[in-house]
Amino acid sequence: MSTLTAPAISTWNIDPVHSIAEFKVKHMMISNVKGQFTAVKGALNLHETDVTLSGVEAAIEVASINTRDESRDAHLKSADFFNAEEFPTMSLKSTRIYRNPDGDLVVASDLTIRNVTRNVEFVLEGPSPAAKDPWGNTRIGVAATTKINRKDFGLTWNAALETGGVLVGEEITITLDLQFVKA
Repeated sequence: MSTLTAPAISTWNIDPVHSIAEFKVKHMMISNVKGQFTAVKGALNLHETDVTLSGVEAAIEVASINTRDESRDAHLKSADFFNAEEFPTMSLKSTRIYRNPDGDLVVASDLTIRNVTRNVEFVLEGPSPAAKDPWGNTRIGVAATTKINRKDFGLTWNAALETGGVLVGEEITITLDLQFVKA
């Protein structure tokens, strides 16, 4: 009699101290302004033999935004942008993982900002090979990048410039640098 064994799926929790969500956006049509959200949590359910059968969920606290300018951060938390009081969390939940024609791993995900959900695709670097830390925990790392139009998520505030153009660009590049600890 043969026994069928279920595929091995392991759970990996985001290490919030070693993980960050970063963004960049064009400012005054001149250069990019970068910011980060430092409060990131979530988990990866990793299929050990076929990564495309894995899944990931994450939550980001909007109030953890840091652009190195307190008045800008306060404006970004206001109803003009993220409205952190009404929508304190952004979330991400994978819907499909696949390899694109270039061989890159892509995670299609439902991204929710301001209670608006859109499917976006993150191109991944990783996961890195598993490694033991000095305390005996097993860790992996992943970097993921995507671009969104902020207006698709209700982030529409802007100001016209005297010289033409606008204060804040529409295209946002999002980069997630995540470190996971095996549960």
